[in-house]
Amino acid sequence: MPSPFPGMDPFLEGQKWRGVHHGLISAIQLRLVPQLRPAYIVDVEESVYLARDDEQERWLEPDVAISESVAWSSEASGETAVIAEPVVRTLPKPRKVRQAYLTILTAKGREVVTVIEVLSPWNKTGDGYREYLDKRDDLLGTPVNLIELDLLRGGRRLPTCEPLPPGDFFALVSRGARRPEVDVYAWRLRQPLPKIPLPLAEGDADLSLDLQSLFQVTYDHAGFDYSLDYDAKVVPALSETEMEWVRSTLEANAPD
Repeated sequence: MPSPFPGMDPFLEGQKWRGVHHGLISAIQLRLVPQLRPAYIVDVEESVYLARDDEQERWLEPDVAISESVAWSSEASGETAVIAEPVVRTLPKPRKVRQAYLTILTAKGREVVTVIEVLSPWNKTGDGYREYLDKRDDLLGTPVNLIELDLLRGGRRLPTCEPLPPGDFFALVSRGARRPEVDVYAWRLRQPLPKIPLPLAEGDADLSLDLQSLFQVTYDHAGFDYSLDYDAKVVPALSETEMEWVRSTLEANAPD
């Protein structure tokens, strides 16, 4: 069954984002290969990020506290001193997160012309955000085209010199030949996902990425219509006005 919402499903971010990410990467690849063969190859690559739990992303109190214990007598000073005893804490342990992205290469020469990134929560918080920006900076220093899909309301936004336009979701299309300019597509929760251009090598016409169609395929193939808990809280939280819209949309699209 299709999603009950006209665009992004607000329940996915807090419940099933890993499935959305993998499904969308696969759907884009399957959509592009017939359109690009035999001139281009569409490969799935992996990045590895260090992610930590949200609890560990906060500023913490010192890991060692000083507590008073049995007093002992210092013969040298004649004063009573206090023995310092440690309080045991656990050090945050980063975990490696493998994240897929797409590269489009020329079949002849195997030159990368376009990279497509679908952002995940660890790209938008803490160390993962900084690691992603390092990778992004490396790409922006090359002629490679870069498409970044930010389909998450939570976390930090990708930086641009000017403020981003109003929106809940963003797609950034950065053409190697036009940098530092970047085309930003923004839309709200109540709107369908847009169609965006997919730039290729110089001299070849753009393709079109229909993000709404790709999202619907991902939603349907994963069975999110029955695996999502639509009685759970939306994460990140929505305003009361938006929640009223969410509830009314679910009621209007409830199966008979």
